[in-house]
Amino acid sequence: MAGRFAPRTARPPLPHQAEPAARGTGLPPAGRGTGAGLPPAARCDDTSLTREWTPPGPLDLRLVLSPLRRGPADPTFRMAADGTFWRATRTPEGPGTLRVVARGDRIGAQSWGPGAEWLLAGLPALLGADDDPDAFTPHHRLLAATRHRRPGLRLLRTGLVMESLIPSILEQKVTTDEAYRAWRLLIRRYGTPAPGPTATLGLHVMPEARTWAMIPSWEWHKAGVDTKRSSTILRAVRVAGRLEEASSMPFPEAKARLELIPGIGPWTSAETLQRSNGAPDAVTVGDYHLPGIVGHALADNRHATDEEMLALLTPYEGQRHRATRLILLSGRIPERRGPRMTPGNIAAL
Repeated sequence: MAGRFAPRTARPPLPHQAEPAARGTGLPPAGRGTGAGLPPAARCDDTSLTREWTPPGPLDLRLVLSPLRRGPADPTFRMAADGTFWRATRTPEGPGTLRVVARGDRIGAQSWGPGAEWLLAGLPALLGADDDPDAFTPHHRLLAATRHRRPGLRLLRTGLVMESLIPSILEQKVTTDEAYRAWRLLIRRYGTPAPGPTATLGLHVMPEARTWAMIPSWEWHKAGVDTKRSSTILRAVRVAGRLEEASSMPFPEAKARLELIPGIGPWTSAETLQRSNGAPDAVTVGDYHLPGIVGHALADNRHATDEEMLALLTPYEGQRHRATRLILLSGRIPERRGPRMTPGNIAAL
């Protein structure tokens, strides 16, 4: 579930993160910086572009960007205690690193690598500029109160499918700890160091499709990924270009495009499109916890099924993903009545 709960406070900032923010205000989409004007392929890792953007309303960077983090040790994402956010990704122009920080009512961004300009151009969409929070009308007191307390919640849109699809496949039918471990091991082993001043952060860019396709079976096994999930990823990366096209499609067409791949069902497509497309109605069906959480919050039914959850969310048709985000952020979560599921470890077999 994207943005499952309110993100925890990050650790104290590293020394290099406490440095003053880059100077300059009112920058154009690809403004200032030593890499401005260079073609993507010619931009060195240590050259950067900067931009500032004013959001149309309240914006909480932590709430907006937290769905991109796959665990506290995600090699592609960092949240610092000083409010700085680092993101490493593979764009259509190549690898790129994005640093984002709030400066009063404005957002400052700095990017590095061949994908720097692409990342800055997509900054508003990433931070929810295409989202319309006013389209949501709360019909339950809990959601109205949570919306009032969290005015900075907006649904992000990365415009990148594979970076959300692959970790979502890794999360199929396993504990989050198992999935996060697999993602971490595979990215660190087969990804590339992120451009820019990221060495002390340990940021990495996920592999390109060809590299994913060449990972040997024993390496999937060592990462704890069973054959079913690794085979699904291999089928997806073979048609990565076609799947990336889904980022510009309406939600029903994008969902259908992803689910053409055997092994990708409603749960995986929803988890992906929540992030890549900012789809406000992409409710996660088939989740182990979500039906009980929604049922408990809206009808005091912790044993709700998917069908009962969807019935409870009927008043929010078109905004069901936003409704579930607000429920998760409300803190009204049923108490645990049993031990946590024991993580598996097929690597030991």
